[in-house]
Amino acid sequence: MVTPGTVIEPNMLDEKKNNYIMSIYKKGIYFGLAVCDVTTGTFLSTRIESNNNFALLLDELSKYNPAEIIVNKMLFNCKAEIDEIKLRFKAYVNCFDEEMFRTDTQSLMQTYTFIDDSEKKIENINESDLQVPAINGLLDYLNQTQKIKLEHINMIRMYSAEKYMSLNCTARRNLELTEKMNDKSKKGTLLWVLDKTNTSMGGRLLRKWINEPLIDVVEINKRLNAVEELKDNLIFRGDIVDCLKKIYDIERLVGKIAYGNTNARDMISLKNSLKQLPELKKVLGASKSELLQNLYLNLDELGDIYDLIDKAIVEEPPIAITEGGIIKLGYNEEVDELKKAGMEGKNWLIELEAKEKEETGIKNLKVGFNKVFGYFFEVTRSYLNLVPDRYIRKQTLANCERYITEELNELESKILGAEGKVVDLEYKLFIEIRNKIAVNIERLQKASNIISMLDVFTSFAIVAEDLNYVKPVVNKDGAIDIKEGRHPVIEKMLSSGSFIDNDTYLDKQNDRLSIITGPNMAGKSTYMRQVALITLMAQIGSFVPATSATIGVVDKIFTRVGASDDLAMGQSTFMVEMMEVAEILREATTNSLVILDEIGRGTSTYDGLSIAWAVVEYISNKERCGAKTLFATHYHELTELEEQIEGVKNYSIAVKEKGEDVIFLRKIVKGGTDESYGVHVAKLAGVPQDVVKRSNEILRSLERKSILGKKNQEKENKKVAAGQLDMYNYKLAELAHEIDKINLNELTPIDALNILVKMKDKIK
Repeated sequence: MVTPGTVIEPNMLDEKKNNYIMSIYKKGIYFGLAVCDVTTGTFLSTRIESNNNFALLLDELSKYNPAEIIVNKMLFNCKAEIDEIKLRFKAYVNCFDEEMFRTDTQSLMQTYTFIDDSEKKIENINESDLQVPAINGLLDYLNQTQKIKLEHINMIRMYSAEKYMSLNCTARRNLELTEKMNDKSKKGTLLWVLDKTNTSMGGRLLRKWINEPLIDVVEINKRLNAVEELKDNLIFRGDIVDCLKKIYDIERLVGKIAYGNTNARDMISLKNSLKQLPELKKVLGASKSELLQNLYLNLDELGDIYDLIDKAIVEEPPIAITEGGIIKLGYNEEVDELKKAGMEGKNWLIELEAKEKEETGIKNLKVGFNKVFGYFFEVTRSYLNLVPDRYIRKQTLANCERYITEELNELESKILGAEGKVVDLEYKLFIEIRNKIAVNIERLQKASNIISMLDVFTSFAIVAEDLNYVKPVVNKDGAIDIKEGRHPVIEKMLSSGSFIDNDTYLDKQNDRLSIITGPNMAGKSTYMRQVALITLMAQIGSFVPATSATIGVVDKIFTRVGASDDLAMGQSTFMVEMMEVAEILREATTNSLVILDEIGRGTSTYDGLSIAWAVVEYISNKERCGAKTLFATHYHELTELEEQIEGVKNYSIAVKEKGEDVIFLRKIVKGGTDESYGVHVAKLAGVPQDVVKRSNEILRSLERKSILGKKNQEKENKKVAAGQLDMYNYKLAELAHEIDKINLNELTPIDALNILVKMKDKIK
């Protein structure tokens, strides 16, 4: 049975993208997850037991982007949650029988009948009442739809989301890690920049690593050291790439073997792939980094499987496995004898034809064959008088007659019997060969995993060499120090050398929050995104676009960039913005990196300024949050916070004015600015000249009024200092007058309380 999550046909799938099916089990406010790719045998499970469970569920969904989701009734009946899942993801959502989500481990062992000794193949299984039902539900669904033992699913791996950097849906979308926001394409994403992989397996692993950056400093540095060795040794890297180019998708070939739908050409692809392993192992033997040495030691050359296919399968077999022509001569004696009979049968027919011509005198007599009548003698009408009595008429045609003889019938049964037998025997032998290989699925998967990792490392090394990336220093110090950093995607899309680099320094002490001011279109958003991408690249083990970079490991990256209505969910731009900000304030820690762009612009100026001001105060507070933050804003009033809050620093985009024209230098410099150059941006965008001219006039007029307003305000302040009351202080004066009239000697406690309540109401 074919469903969106169980498609295995290569022409229906993206070769460098996994096709996941996910099971979600909801219990109360918690979730258990199981996810599988049946084409590769990957099977993972986790649970979500936190405060913001549904948000974390969406994050996991965005990581895997499954083609199909099966859920239990409790989740399916939560219409708001299901609607949001369907809205955000293209997955087909299906409610599965509740009894299939069994909660006991024993039933899990019974369900998991894919291979022998299965209890050793479930990693860190426990009595989780969330994960076990999710796994049971998915296994049952696969059993019911696939109807076979999926022997390549030989490990159920439990994982914790805390092992990886947390990236919510918004961050993945805004940073455009694997797909563009507008058209969902790969070009223009981080994956597009980093993908120089030579195998489909490597392409899928690279996508996985980008979606799951590490937070373990030791593991990150192992990856970086492996990439460094490959980058610095061109010949070593070239030899590995030469081997990788000749390797097919072993991982999915293994899936086809488990499914039992492999053909002989798949076997030749597997053989040609395995042929590269001895050479690959030999090349890897010269490696020095710890990770590459581990890959070398663990790489199985799989010579026995290569020899089996090489001895058994012909080099260019037909696509169908039921029509013969698959098995090599010398592999099986019976096949050899039957094939010999088939070949000798042709000689027998030639000899019989010559003999009959001589005996009958029919010079143009010939032996023919068709599927309806088998073999026959064909005689034209001009020689019919020479046909002997022993010929039995079989068919009459317009210009000839067809005959058979007893001798010809005997030959036919020998020849056709041999051909039929050899086809059946070859099919049987092919199935035996496939089953022998199926026993070694785990070995093949282990080798394919090593090849995938090696492919990703060489891809990182090639990109680092081609684009002049540098090895980052990754530690636990908590500081991000980037010298001459560049945006990896935009730099690649621009002509060489035209991207303006920038420095960044953030830490947990005096440089926690950078307020970045400057005009639109000057590069604030690009700069902030590049800091996030450089950090993420370092934590997946890639070199980074900079002259030097020290990255203190980040546990989470949050972004609030750009305006987006969610009208289908009944939410305005400002509502979406505030919901995203709320999540950041709840979830960010001192080890997080937060990117905030134009907070508060979706509402009135004073509301927006107030919210932005309060957000800066909250995030910069070590006790409440203290996350490393880049905060871009047009509210120039926020630059005052540098003097008021420890850890806040002002930066701006450098601008050069030339007459009425403005040049954006796209360079981040210390200090704030109070210019937005909005009218100039309108001019750049092609707004009609009349509108631009009128905008400038109105701007000057408003600025004059603002200056006059400030002068008047200063006069008023002097009056207040002299004892005169302005309108703002009128209420306070009124309250003071009322307090003055109260006779404290006659006041009861209850009266005092009532008066206090009234005063409070007046102040409100």
